Formats: sequence, C-alpha cells, structure tokens
Amino acid sequence: AEKLGEKAVKTRANVLGEEHPSTLTSMANLASTYSNQGRWKEAEGLGVRVMKTRKRVLGEEHPSTLTSMANLAATYSNQGRWKEAEEPEVRVMKTRKRERER
Repeated sequence: AEKLGEKAVKTRANVLGEEHPSTLTSMANLASTYSNQGRWKEAEGLGVRVMKTRKRVLGEEHPSTLTSMANLAATYSNQGRWKEAEEPEVRVMKTRKRERER
C-alpha cells in the first residue's frame, strides 16, 4: 500500500500539480498509511502539509479541509498528544455543527 501510495502522489503531482484536489487526496491517503504503520512523524508531516494546502486552496470550512484537520487530530491523539489534538478536533466539530444548523 505504501509504495502504491507514494507512486500515486508522485504521478498525480507531476500530471495534475501538487495542489490539485486529487493529488491532495493521494497525499492524505499516504499519510493514513503511515499512521496505520505507526510512522507518526511521516504521517504528521504529510497531514500538516495537506491541511495547510487545503486551507489555502479550498478554504478553512471546506469539507476536505475539515477532514484533513480531523485526520491530523487523530494522528496527535493516537500518540497521546491530547493538547495538540484538541484544537483542530474542536474546530472541526464546531464548524460541522454550525453547517448542519444552517
């Protein structure tokens, strides 16, 4: 899964560009693979990169951005880094609640 994920990221980045939504999805999937392997530093680095890019390109309240924030919060909490996980998780919950109330 890891090698396929890395190849998908590289191919999509070359063909579509590093900020294309499909490239970012492949990057998020690779970060998830790293997380599942317990490779927290790599998962976190890629997760932060995806989240920051999605915030800039799609906006802070876009569903894909919120998913990236939730994934990053999960990466932190899986390491017992509760304080770091709290801020993005609370932000995601508040934004999604506000969206449902509209």
